[in-house]
Parts: sequence; structure tokens; C-alpha cells
Amino acid sequence: MTKAASVVTPTILLVEDEEELANEIKAELEETGYLVRRVPIDDAAEVARTDDAALLILDRILYGIDKLQTLELWRKQGVKIPVLIISSSSSVDEIADGLRAGADDYLAKPFYMMELVARVEAVLRRLGDISTTRLSVGDLEIDLLEQTAFKAGVKLNLLPREFKLLEYFLRRPSQLVTRAMLLKDVWQYEFEVETNVVDTHISNLRRKIDDHGFPSRIANVRGLGYMLRAHAS
Repeated sequence: MTKAASVVTPTILLVEDEEELANEIKAELEETGYLVRRVPIDDAAEVARTDDAALLILDRILYGIDKLQTLELWRKQGVKIPVLIISSSSSVDEIADGLRAGADDYLAKPFYMMELVARVEAVLRRLGDISTTRLSVGDLEIDLLEQTAFKAGVKLNLLPREFKLLEYFLRRPSQLVTRAMLLKDVWQYEFEVETNVVDTHISNLRRKIDDHGFPSRIANVRGLGYMLRAHAS
């Protein structure tokens, strides 16, 4: 019997004026399993009150203006959403000021996206709002934060692209997945191209997740694409 994917998808609000950085943060967090909603600073408090968001990422300096006083005002107004400040203002005193103003954590620029994801997860875990982000179907399971995969509790040795491919299927159990969908969403091709890259990677992934003597977990749907199925326990 196929078990539905157990997915934790917290929403994160992002207040960031640098377009390139905002897009990079959004892409990284959404790839990790979060939903990211960009909001302007003037709307952030109201959105935080009405939206079921788990955390707000705030760039301390927006359009050249320090927004610590805004954060202090939010806290006085009863806005309780956890806040992670990111900023190039990163002296010991500046970080201390940010935490005193009401931030739950403070990440100095420049930073690696991996560190941002880890800080987000740590804040939410510390505050008890989410558990580790995982996807599972049958005895297949992946940890989105640790980027690890398991079959029946045994760790799988997957290459990065194989991990992304497995994640894509785990998010869509028993659903048709076309070759065009994979090329667009996993390989970021904007149009279908003549290549056997999908077939090759699926073949490699099958060798690692399938059980000898059983049909493949990734079934071919003749003329249409593929479908993930879980073997009955």
C-alpha cells in the first residue's frame, strides 16, 4: 500500500531589498522544503499576524536604513513571529543590538546558503515550531536538511542529482511524472530537449532503491512518463 508523503512545509516570510540575494535565498529554502513569501517591510507585521508563517528573515539594512527600531516596534506591538536578522552590520555590538531588539538569531553577511538553512532550522527547532523536514513513501525516506536518503533505515549513497530526482518523486507519490516535468524542474531546462539524461539518471536511481526480484519502484507509464510506487510491507 502506498503511504502518503509526510511533508512539513513551513512558510517563511522574507524582507530583503536586494533582488539577487532575495531570489537566491528563496530558491535555496524552497529547494530545502520550505515555502517562501517575500513581503515589503511596511506589510511584514500585518502579514506576520494574519499569515500562518513560521519565521521571518529580515535584512537589517533596507534601502540604506537600519530597521532595528522597526523590529523593536513590532515586538512592542505583540508581533511574536521568530525573526532571523541577516546583515553586513556584524560587529559584536551590532549583533548584540539586534538580539536585544527582538531577533531570535543573527547571521552576518556574507554567508553560505547552507548556513542560512541551518540557522533557519535551528531557530524553528529551538522554538518547537517544526520537526526535521522529511519526505517518505513506503520504506523510502529523505531528510531535506541533512540531504540524506534511506531505504528501510539503511542509508543510500545517492549523487546530488539522484537525490533531487528521488525528492521530486517522493513529493508526488502515485502521480504521473512526465519527462518534460523532470527536465524543467530537476534540470531547469525551459524547454524539452533531445537527451537521454532523464532515462540515465532514473536507471541509476532504480539500481539503488529497487529490491531484487520486485518490479521497479519507479514504474514506466507507457508513452507518458513515470510514477513512484511503494512496495507493500
